[in-house]
Amino acid sequence: MIKIKRALISVSDKKGIIDFAKTLIKFNVEILSTGGTAKLLADNNIPVIEVSDYTGFPEMLDGRVKTLHPKIHGGILGKRDDEKHLQTMNKSNIPLIDLVVVNLYPFEATISKENCPLSEAIENIDIGGPAMIRSSAKNYNGVAVVTDASDYKMIEDALKQNDGALNLECRFNLAKKAFEHTAKYDSAISNYLNGLDTNKSVTYPNKLNLVFNKKMELRYGENPHQSASFYVDEIANKGSLASFKQLQGKELSYNNLNDADTAWECVKSFKLPSCVIVKHANPCGVGSSKNLLDAYKKAFLTDPTSAFGGIIACNTSIDINTASQIITQFVEVVIAPSYNLESLKVFESKPNIRLLS
Repeated sequence: MIKIKRALISVSDKKGIIDFAKTLIKFNVEILSTGGTAKLLADNNIPVIEVSDYTGFPEMLDGRVKTLHPKIHGGILGKRDDEKHLQTMNKSNIPLIDLVVVNLYPFEATISKENCPLSEAIENIDIGGPAMIRSSAKNYNGVAVVTDASDYKMIEDALKQNDGALNLECRFNLAKKAFEHTAKYDSAISNYLNGLDTNKSVTYPNKLNLVFNKKMELRYGENPHQSASFYVDEIANKGSLASFKQLQGKELSYNNLNDADTAWECVKSFKLPSCVIVKHANPCGVGSSKNLLDAYKKAFLTDPTSAFGGIIACNTSIDINTASQIITQFVEVVIAPSYNLESLKVFESKPNIRLLS
C-alpha cells in the first residue's frame, strides 16, 4: 500500500475535479497544481499550492514550461525503496509526490475544427503533461497516476477502503491506462502532422498510427482450437459492423464476424427493403422488395441449401412476420438496424440465434 500524502493536479478537462480534490483534502493530502486548475481549486476554497511557488520557478514561455522541473519529476520518479534515491531527494529538498492527476491539452478536439490553422494545432500539443504521466506510470510502484475522470470514483472508493492508501494492483492498472492514453495522444499528433506537407493536406501519409480497443472476446478464431478477440477503432463509424450491439445469442466467432461484415456491407447498398444471406464469406442469396418479408423470401429461394446455417442481414427494421419466417430455418446470425418488440419475442424462442443491432 502507498499512502497518498501529496498529489499534483493539472487537468485540461476539469470535469469532476473539484469533488475529487475535496475527497483528497479529507485524507489530508497536500495538493499541488498549475495555472487554471490551481485557480479553480482556490476559487472553490480548496487548499492548493501553485507549482511555481512549490518549485520556486515561475511558469514561463506562455505556459509552455510549468512542470518541467527536477522538484516535480524527482518527486515522481524517485524510488521509494532505494536509499540512494531517498538520500539524493532529501539533499536536494525534493519531497515525494504520490498521486498525479493529469489529462492533456485537447489536441484531437482542436484539429477537428474546420480549417484549424497549424499554429493552433501546435500550441495544443501538450509537453509537460505526457512527461508527468509517463514518469508516474513508470514509477507505479510508488506513484498512482490518473488520466481519466471516470476513474475518480474508483480512486475515492479505494482511498476510503484503505484509509487513504492505494494498493499495487490499482496503481499498476492505472499505469497501463496512462501509457495507453499517451500512446493514443502521440498517435493523433503523428497522424495529423504526417497528413500535412508544409501545411497542405497529404492524401496518403507515409506513416499511419492506428489505435484499437477490445470490444469483446470471441467464441473462437477461424478454427475452434484458436482463441480470438475483436478490436475496433475507438471512433467506430455509425452504421459499420464495429458499432453493433448483440441483443441475444451465443458468443460470436471470428467466422461469424467475417460473414456478418460481408452481409452487412452488401445489404447497406440497397434502397428498397432488402435481405442478403451470406455463407462462408460469399453472398448466396439477395432479395429486394416493397416489404422485408418478400425480400427475405427472395433471398432464401436464391439458394436454400447454402442458406442453411448462414448469416442474414436486413437493411430495415425486422418485423414479426419476417422474424417468424427466419426462425423456420437454421441461422447463425441476424443483423438489422433494429427490431420491433414483437420480432424480439419471436426470436426469444430460438435463444442461440445471435441478434446484432
